[in-house]
Amino acid sequence: QVQLVESGGGLVQAGGSLRLSCAASVRTLTTYRVAWFRQAPGKEREFAAGIMWHDNDRYYADSVKGRFTISRDNAKNTVQLQMNSLKPEDTAVYYCATAKYGSVWLPTSFSSWGQGTQVTVSS
Repeated sequence: QVQLVESGGGLVQAGGSLRLSCAASVRTLTTYRVAWFRQAPGKEREFAAGIMWHDNDRYYADSVKGRFTISRDNAKNTVQLQMNSLKPEDTAVYYCATAKYGSVWLPTSFSSWGQGTQVTVSS
Protein backbone atom coordinates (compact mmCIF):
# COMPACT_ATOMS: atom_id res chain seq x y z
CA GLN A 1 0.00 0.00 0.00
CA VAL A 2 1.21 3.47 -0.86
CA GLN A 3 1.90 5.86 1.97
CA LEU A 4 0.91 9.45 1.30
CA VAL A 5 1.75 12.62 3.19
CA GLU A 6 -0.02 15.91 2.47
CA SER A 7 1.27 19.37 3.32
CA GLY A 8 0.50 23.00 2.57
CA GLY A 9 -2.88 23.60 4.15
CA GLY A 10 -3.68 26.66 6.19
CA LEU A 11 -5.87 29.71 6.66
CA VAL A 12 -6.36 32.16 3.82
CA GLN A 13 -8.74 34.96 2.99
CA ALA A 14 -11.28 34.62 0.21
CA GLY A 15 -9.65 35.31 -3.13
CA GLY A 16 -6.30 34.07 -1.93
CA SER A 17 -4.22 31.06 -2.95
CA LEU A 18 -2.75 27.95 -1.39
CA ARG A 19 -0.61 25.16 -2.76
CA LEU A 20 -0.99 21.63 -1.43
CA SER A 21 1.57 18.91 -1.92
CA CYS A 22 1.31 15.13 -1.66
CA ALA A 23 4.38 12.92 -1.35
CA ALA A 24 4.10 9.22 -2.20
CA SER A 25 6.26 6.43 -0.80
CA VAL A 26 6.44 4.27 -3.93
CA ARG A 27 9.40 4.22 -6.30
CA THR A 28 7.19 5.17 -9.25
CA LEU A 29 3.59 6.17 -9.75
CA THR A 30 3.54 5.21 -13.43
CA THR A 31 0.63 2.77 -13.06
CA TYR A 32 -1.31 4.95 -10.66
CA ARG A 33 -3.79 7.76 -10.73
CA VAL A 34 -3.71 10.34 -7.97
CA ALA A 35 -6.58 12.45 -6.75
CA TRP A 36 -7.39 15.19 -4.29
CA PHE A 37 -10.62 14.78 -2.40
CA ARG A 38 -12.05 17.12 0.17
CA GLN A 39 -14.48 16.82 3.04
CA ALA A 40 -16.24 19.72 4.70
CA PRO A 41 -17.84 19.38 8.15
CA GLY A 42 -21.09 17.48 7.95
CA LYS A 43 -20.63 16.65 4.27
CA GLU A 44 -19.51 13.64 2.30
CA ARG A 45 -16.02 13.38 0.91
CA GLU A 46 -15.98 14.68 -2.66
CA PHE A 47 -13.63 14.61 -5.62
CA ALA A 48 -11.79 17.84 -6.38
CA ALA A 49 -9.06 17.02 -8.91
CA GLY A 50 -7.22 14.03 -10.33
CA ILE A 51 -4.34 13.12 -12.59
CA MET A 52 -3.46 10.00 -14.56
CA TRP A 53 0.24 9.54 -14.02
CA HIS A 54 1.08 7.71 -17.25
CA ASP A 55 -0.34 10.31 -19.66
CA ASN A 56 -0.80 13.38 -17.46
CA ASP A 57 -4.54 13.62 -18.21
CA ARG A 58 -6.20 15.81 -15.61
CA TYR A 59 -9.74 15.91 -14.29
CA TYR A 60 -11.56 18.48 -12.19
CA ALA A 61 -14.84 18.82 -10.36
CA ASP A 62 -17.01 21.55 -11.84
CA SER A 63 -16.82 23.46 -8.56
CA VAL A 64 -13.05 23.95 -8.86
CA LYS A 65 -12.54 24.04 -12.62
CA GLY A 66 -10.64 27.14 -13.70
CA ARG A 67 -9.43 27.84 -10.16
CA PHE A 68 -7.50 24.69 -9.16
CA THR A 69 -4.64 23.07 -11.05
CA ILE A 70 -3.28 19.61 -10.34
CA SER A 71 0.26 18.78 -11.42
CA ARG A 72 2.93 16.17 -10.82
CA ASP A 73 6.67 16.02 -10.27
CA ASN A 74 7.98 12.77 -11.74
CA ALA A 75 11.40 13.02 -10.12
CA LYS A 76 10.04 13.56 -6.62
CA ASN A 77 6.90 11.40 -6.89
CA THR A 78 4.79 14.29 -5.66
CA VAL A 79 1.50 15.78 -6.73
CA GLN A 80 0.57 19.40 -6.19
CA LEU A 81 -2.76 21.16 -6.07
CA GLN A 82 -2.56 24.87 -6.79
CA MET A 83 -5.70 26.54 -5.50
CA ASN A 84 -6.45 30.08 -6.63
CA SER A 85 -9.41 32.40 -6.12
CA LEU A 86 -10.35 30.47 -3.02
CA LYS A 87 -13.88 30.75 -1.66
CA PRO A 88 -15.27 30.08 1.82
CA GLU A 89 -17.02 27.02 0.40
CA ASP A 90 -13.60 25.53 -0.39
CA THR A 91 -13.05 25.13 3.36
CA ALA A 92 -12.48 21.44 4.04
CA VAL A 93 -9.94 18.80 4.92
CA TYR A 94 -8.12 17.92 1.72
CA TYR A 95 -6.97 14.35 1.17
CA CYS A 96 -4.56 12.91 -1.33
CA ALA A 97 -5.39 9.40 -2.57
CA THR A 98 -4.02 6.89 -5.07
CA ALA A 99 -5.46 4.01 -7.05
CA LYS A 100 -4.05 1.61 -9.61
CA TYR A 101 -5.73 1.83 -12.99
CA GLY A 102 -9.45 2.54 -13.30
CA SER A 103 -11.24 5.71 -14.28
CA VAL A 104 -13.87 6.31 -11.62
CA TRP A 105 -13.18 9.31 -9.43
CA LEU A 106 -15.07 8.22 -6.35
CA PRO A 107 -13.61 7.73 -2.86
CA THR A 108 -14.51 4.03 -2.91
CA SER A 109 -12.26 3.55 -5.95
CA PHE A 110 -9.12 4.65 -4.09
CA SER A 111 -7.17 2.36 -1.79
CA SER A 112 -4.47 4.56 -0.24
CA TRP A 113 -5.10 7.81 1.59
CA GLY A 114 -3.10 10.48 3.32
CA GLN A 115 -3.96 11.89 6.72
CA GLY A 116 -5.46 15.08 5.29
CA THR A 117 -4.61 18.74 5.55
CA GLN A 118 -6.98 21.48 6.68
CA VAL A 119 -7.79 24.36 4.34
CA THR A 120 -9.81 27.21 5.81
CA VAL A 121 -10.98 30.16 3.71
CA SER A 122 -12.30 33.14 5.60
CA SER A 123 -14.80 35.57 4.10
